[in-house]
Amino acid sequence: MNVPEQLPVQGDIETQMNATLEMQREDYLKEGVVSAETRIDRLERGIDVLIKYHDKAVAAISADFTCRPREVSLLTDVAASITAIKHAKKHLRKWMKAEKRPTMFPLNLLGGRSRIEYQPLGVVGIIAPWNFPISLIFSPLSGVLAAGNRAMIKPSEYTPATSELICEMIAEAYDPKEVAIFDGGPEVGQAFSGLAFDHMLFTGATSIAPHIMAAASRNLVPLTLELGGKSPVVISRSADIEKSLGRIMLGKTLNAGQICLSPDYLLVPEEKLHEVITAAQKAVTQMYPKLLDNPQYTSVINERHYQRLNGYLAQAEERGQKVIPINPAGEDFSQQQGTLKIPPTLIPEPADDLKMMKEELFGPLLPIRTYREFEETITYINAQPRPLAAYYFGKDKQEEDAFVSRTTSGGVCINDVVMHAMQEELPFGGVGPGGMGAYHGFKGFQTFSHAKSIYRQSGINIAKLGGLLPPYGKATERTIKMQLKK
Repeated sequence: MNVPEQLPVQGDIETQMNATLEMQREDYLKEGVVSAETRIDRLERGIDVLIKYHDKAVAAISADFTCRPREVSLLTDVAASITAIKHAKKHLRKWMKAEKRPTMFPLNLLGGRSRIEYQPLGVVGIIAPWNFPISLIFSPLSGVLAAGNRAMIKPSEYTPATSELICEMIAEAYDPKEVAIFDGGPEVGQAFSGLAFDHMLFTGATSIAPHIMAAASRNLVPLTLELGGKSPVVISRSADIEKSLGRIMLGKTLNAGQICLSPDYLLVPEEKLHEVITAAQKAVTQMYPKLLDNPQYTSVINERHYQRLNGYLAQAEERGQKVIPINPAGEDFSQQQGTLKIPPTLIPEPADDLKMMKEELFGPLLPIRTYREFEETITYINAQPRPLAAYYFGKDKQEEDAFVSRTTSGGVCINDVVMHAMQEELPFGGVGPGGMGAYHGFKGFQTFSHAKSIYRQSGINIAKLGGLLPPYGKATERTIKMQLKK
C-alpha cells in the first residue's frame, strides 16, 4: 500500500483512504482553476514513468500471469496507456474551451447568450481489474487528469507484482495530493468503493457491479461501470471465412481470451460450420505452432479461473458435447510446469443450458452456434443480456444495417473484433449488464467533468417586456398565446 507521507500510518485502511480523499479535495479547492499547463504536466509525468518502467512492467505482468508475452504487455498495457495520455495531451486545450449553445427566441435577439463550460469534478476513484492491469489504470487516468481532477486508485489484488510496481510508479510521478494508490485485497476494495468520491470508475465483472453500486449509493457517488458480457460474432454467408477466422482467433487468443471484449461465441451458417472450424484451426496453428512452452501464448491468470474454465469443458464433455482443442503440437496440458495454459478450444453446437453459454467465458474457449436464416442471429442476440460488444463479418450491407440497428450492445465492430476500443475518439462503454457510462478521448474528458450550463442575460428588462413580471396583463397574454401555438 502506498501511504502518503503527510498521513500517519496508524489507523485502519478506511481511515487512511478517507484522510487522503479529504487531503486531495482540500488541495483541489485550494488550487482553484486547473490550468491547461498543469494538466499537461500531470499527463507528461504519466508518460515519463511508463517509459521509464516499461521493462519492469513487462516482468511484473509476466510474473503475475506466469506467462504473458512481452509484446502483448508492451502493446496492450504500456503503449496503449501512452497512446491515451498523448491523445488527451494533444486535445485538452480544445476540450477545455467553452461551448457556445443557441439561445431561445426571442432572448437571442435581445442579447441573451448561452454556453457550457467543463469544470473538474474534484476527486475521482478508479477501481482497476487484473486483465490489463496497467492500461486500465492509466487510460482512464488520462481522462481524469485532462479534466483537471485528482485521482485515487485501487489496483487488482490478482496481479500483486504489477500492483506493487504501479504503486512505485504513481509515488514517483505524483504527489499524493494529485494521485494516490491503495493496494490490497477485497477488504480494501470494499472500503474504497464506499468512499465519497465525486465520481467513480469501476472496471470488472458484472457480478461485482451491484455491490459497487450499493456502496457508491450511500454517498450518491456517480458511477461509470465498464463490465462485460457474452459478445457475439455473426459470420455472414457473404464473409470470407478464412480471413474472418484469422481476425476472430487473433482476438480470441490475445491474452488467452481474458478480455472483456473477447469474442464469446460465434453464430455461423449451418453449412459453413466445418469450414469455420477448419479455418479456426489453421489460424491458431499459424500463430502458435506450439503452446505449452511458447512464451507468446498467455497463461490463465490463476488457479481459480483455470478451474472455472476447465469446469465449463468438463460439463460439456459429461453431456456428450463435442469439444475440439486446437493443439497444433499435440502437447500434454496436464503436464505443466508453473503455468496454467488452456489451448484454444472450439465447442460446436453447444446446448443452451451449458454454463459456458450462460456466463462470460473470459478465456480461450469458443462455442459455435449455427443458423439457417440470418434473422435467427438477431433474434438470438436480442434474447440474451446486452453485451459489451457485437461483431459482424460479411459484405451484405442489408444484413450489416440490420445487425447494427436491431441489436443493442456497448459497441460494434464490422469485419474485426476488439479494434473499435482502440479508437480514442469512439466512446468506450457498455449498456445494461455490459456497463454504464463511457470514456476514452473527448467522451472521457466529459465523463470526468461537470458540464456547467451558463446563461448571460441582456440588460433589457426581459421579465417586464415578456409579461412575466406581476401584475400580469396584455403582455403576459401575448406571451402565453405565442407559446401555445402549434
